[in-house]
Amino acid sequence: MTNTPSNTQRNLTALSTIVRREVRRILRIWSQTLVPPAITMGLYFLIFGKLIGTRVGQMDGFDYMHFIVPGLVMMSVIQNSYGNISSSFFGAKFGRHVEELLVSPMPNWVILWGYVAGAVLRGVMVGAIVMVIAMYFTPVRLPYPLVTSSTAVLGAIIFSLAGFINATYAKKFDDIAIIPTFVLTPLSYLGGVFYSVKLLPGWAEAATYANPIFYMVNAFRYGLLGHSDVPLWKAYALMLTFIAGLSALSLWLLRREID
Repeated sequence: MTNTPSNTQRNLTALSTIVRREVRRILRIWSQTLVPPAITMGLYFLIFGKLIGTRVGQMDGFDYMHFIVPGLVMMSVIQNSYGNISSSFFGAKFGRHVEELLVSPMPNWVILWGYVAGAVLRGVMVGAIVMVIAMYFTPVRLPYPLVTSSTAVLGAIIFSLAGFINATYAKKFDDIAIIPTFVLTPLSYLGGVFYSVKLLPGWAEAATYANPIFYMVNAFRYGLLGHSDVPLWKAYALMLTFIAGLSALSLWLLRREID
């Protein structure tokens, strides 16, 4: 008598299969997925940190180079987790092999979180590479490693889910570039990566507090520097709220695709 796999075992097998496929894709085209963001962030460190930073001096009591490290690492995590899932899932839609997943007995949450896990892994991998590059320019310490790692993972999950939603709505490849260009990039630059919110006039400071990336950058900065412009609990509450909301929307969109 053979043992029939339980639903849990089948779901875990399906989940790991999607994740492995995504990881193989990332490593197969490493020259596109890992190297370019590392070079870009290295140029940020060189230009903004090394050249301009020496003229800026200190920011919130830290050397400017040291101050921008958390923001640049977090920005690389966000952008690459978003870009990975939006291109991967839309590519599956464009090639029409995503239909095989949608009509399979695989639950929607397995499909969603398989793609999300792959995107999170790429975001964290790029973030780790950028962190190593940062160590070349300035000493980097981790006084609160749990805060650092959890913020990176939660931030990557949020923007992986956002990228999944973008890919679901996209009709052509140009559509997956609209959100990164007109939404993600401005929010990143205005999220406290290069400056303290205390330098802004009143109206701009108030607007910054409405930017979710600002909270993620500051939580990550707390993990590296022990300093944040916002209470840590607010940052975590916001990130968990976004994850819950975006997860629900993503699952609804998957059900709509099947129907």
